[in-house]
Amino acid sequence: MDDNSRVQRWERHAEFPLLLASLLYLTAYSVHVLVPGLSPGWHDFWLSVTVGTWVVFGIDYFGRLALSSRPRRDFVRRRWLDLLVLLLPLLRPLRMVYAYAAAQTRHRESRMSLEGQVMSLTLLTALLLGYSASLAVYRVERHAPGATITTFGDAVWWACVTLSTTGYGDAVPVTPLGRVVAAVLMAVGVGLIGAVVGVFSSWLVQSYRERVEEARRLPESSPPPESGGTGPDSGGGRG
Repeated sequence: MDDNSRVQRWERHAEFPLLLASLLYLTAYSVHVLVPGLSPGWHDFWLSVTVGTWVVFGIDYFGRLALSSRPRRDFVRRRWLDLLVLLLPLLRPLRMVYAYAAAQTRHRESRMSLEGQVMSLTLLTALLLGYSASLAVYRVERHAPGATITTFGDAVWWACVTLSTTGYGDAVPVTPLGRVVAAVLMAVGVGLIGAVVGVFSSWLVQSYRERVEEARRLPESSPPPESGGTGPDSGGGRG
């Protein structure tokens, strides 16, 4: 069995556990941030869930690394986003985007057009990353001196403004970690907007091209005009 098929088999079998781990991680992180005053028992439980999901992500990454026959440096370079997902907690919910994309690839007969896939993946990425960034910024900003993000609603509003690259400036992070999250979110926002604009432009051009080609084919396929009844076979001659 070659390298590609071994890694693909691993990814196919690991798809559901990774999706479950992503959901559990996002749930555990949400509880830690949004539910203050957890009892020690529940705090330890959700902390163990967070650590357990990180272990699952690590097993997946190093398992594929071990199965790959490529040089380790080449694997890391090609799968750099997987390494970032493993190292940066903010990006771990994006594993749900991977699962959705894999499901679209498997069910070829029912999948959407390429433009529809890109738009849906972009929307899912924006929602997950925006929610995760809201949690991260709210956690580090809410008690900071001079903070303008003091409620989760403020954090969601800040994430929407940052992802859309609008930048009103009414809610800004003041802590170093909050600014790091903001920088990541701004970079991703520029990329997402570029993807949406590019896909929409491509769809417009393709739609216009199809209409032009259809209009050019119409004269060739239109039936010839009917005879006015003046020819020799029209019945208008002498009997």
